[in-house]
Amino acid sequence: MSRGTLHIVGAGLSGLAAGLRAAKAGADVVIHEAASTAGGRCRSYHDNTLGTTIDNGNHLVMSGNHATLDYVRHIGAEHRLSGPPTPQFPFVDLATNERWCLRPNSGRLPWWIFDRNRRVPDTRAADYLGLIRLLRAGSDTSVADAMARERRLYERLWRPVLLAALNTDPGEASAALATAVMRETLMAGGHACRPLVATHGLASAFIEPALDRLRADGTRVQFGHRLRAITFGGRRVEALDFGDDEIKLEVADAVVLAVPAWVATTLVPGLSAPSEFRAIVNGHFLVHPPVALAPITGIVNGTIEWIFAFTDRLSVTISGADRLLDVPRDALAQSFWQEVATVTGLAATLPPWQIIKERRATFAALPAQDARRPSAVTAWDNLLLAGDWTATGLPATIEGAIRSGNRAADLAVQAANERLPRGDCR
Repeated sequence: MSRGTLHIVGAGLSGLAAGLRAAKAGADVVIHEAASTAGGRCRSYHDNTLGTTIDNGNHLVMSGNHATLDYVRHIGAEHRLSGPPTPQFPFVDLATNERWCLRPNSGRLPWWIFDRNRRVPDTRAADYLGLIRLLRAGSDTSVADAMARERRLYERLWRPVLLAALNTDPGEASAALATAVMRETLMAGGHACRPLVATHGLASAFIEPALDRLRADGTRVQFGHRLRAITFGGRRVEALDFGDDEIKLEVADAVVLAVPAWVATTLVPGLSAPSEFRAIVNGHFLVHPPVALAPITGIVNGTIEWIFAFTDRLSVTISGADRLLDVPRDALAQSFWQEVATVTGLAATLPPWQIIKERRATFAALPAQDARRPSAVTAWDNLLLAGDWTATGLPATIEGAIRSGNRAADLAVQAANERLPRGDCR
């Protein structure tokens, strides 16, 4: 008896993860992607203005992101993520020009908070105990209500870290999601906090090797194949309408819908999903970074929040950036570069640049929006959901996207195995 075909709609990270996981388990997989390339928000492209390949956004992976590291190992791309040998995060305060490096120790016992050379300047070890209130917060609580916000520590550590992780101002963001981030990073010990960056581009680390592995596994990836509608019948999906063609599902076939939330709600009736989103703005500058500049530097009291150093360019990221969406791109480039020049010591003359605005980069990590996230399982027996906007327990991150794809694939394979009669090895 055949297990049928698993149709995955969407070739972003969650869809690719689902395809890799299901193919590894022996499933017959087809991936349908509306665009001409894979990756979704995690992609690279050749920018004609700069004459080089850049990422649509800057993404940071932590050494404690186990699903992500398993993913890159599976596709043979672990060497394409790089970072310092120990957990360290340099920061610059543009208001005071102070510079420091946060250096958690490797073990779970956080003795680093007792070392003034490892913690945030002008903070005490006791200040860090305020994190305990956050860890005890309920699911409907915001960070502002849960966290003891000692001014200097909050502004110089908790706010920039949580803003980057949640893409929502921590003052209004979900304490539960903030807690999930902390439990898997700082609370897990420094060994889980080593920052890793795709120094040669997101596509080279996450997308191109994944496509190569999928093809080697016999998975078909169809680009330019936009799902227009889903035909439902009783408790099953009966057909997928791609406009020019329709795929009628056999009894053993299943679907993983791995598209953005706003697309999923147009395809699945009555689907609960996040309805508010937050922007991210990225700036790319064609200039060789100073040799001593760290791969990633945190900025306090500036417009830019993080500087990423690549071999041929510097890039900056601003999270929760809705306020910048209507600002002219040239004005943003000039403003961003002045701050970059201050931090790096490079000339103030604006180099070739590119500004990328992602209006709906992630769902708004608010308690009410977190409550709207659906599970992988739907009301239809052969339809599963994947995406960083589903109920992963994490904010909208690479790790969350990959976990969601893994979960959907595991459920699909489990269902297929349960349909097989005893003794059938397929």
